[in-house]
Parts: sequence; structure tokens; C-alpha cells
Amino acid sequence: MAKQQHSIRERERLFTNFPKHYKVIIYNDDFTTMDFVVKLLVEVFYKSESEATAIMLMVHEQGQGVVGLYSYDMAVSMTTRATAIARDAGYPLRIGYEPE
Repeated sequence: MAKQQHSIRERERLFTNFPKHYKVIIYNDDFTTMDFVVKLLVEVFYKSESEATAIMLMVHEQGQGVVGLYSYDMAVSMTTRATAIARDAGYPLRIGYEPE
């Protein structure tokens, strides 16, 4: 009797799910000063003076501006910290985050 050969090929599937990025957004209001927004961007989000000024002007002219893309944990912690600093200073600055 002839030998039967069975060929079984196993294929391994590798899917790498990278963590989602969240964009942090600052919204314009009529009460928060431009200098305070620049100071907040430098201290909390570690932006340079020129980059912070550019983001602040975008928020002022367009009504909102993206600060940057961060992991979920970083977006939440930076948003919470920045909001707390704004409230302590008496400003109603609104900062949020959303998935990219």
C-alpha cells in the first residue's frame, strides 16, 4: 500500500495593535488671556515659546487648536493638570481630548 502524505501548513498570524493616540484640544474663550495660554502650553505641555505662541494664535483665530498627540494616559493627565491650573488662576479655559 502506498504511503499518503498529508501536508498541513500552519500559518501564524501576528497582529500588532498600536495604542490609539489622542489629540489634546484647547478651545477659545473671551476671558482667558493669551499670555496665560502660552504659559500653560510651556509649563504643562512642554512647548517652546514660539510653538506655544503659534498654537495660541491658532486657538484665538480658529476657535480651537490642537496642542499635540499623546497616549490616552498622557492626554488625560495633561488635560486634568492644565484645567486645574486654569481654574486655580480663575480662568474658564476649556481643554479636552479626543481620539485621533
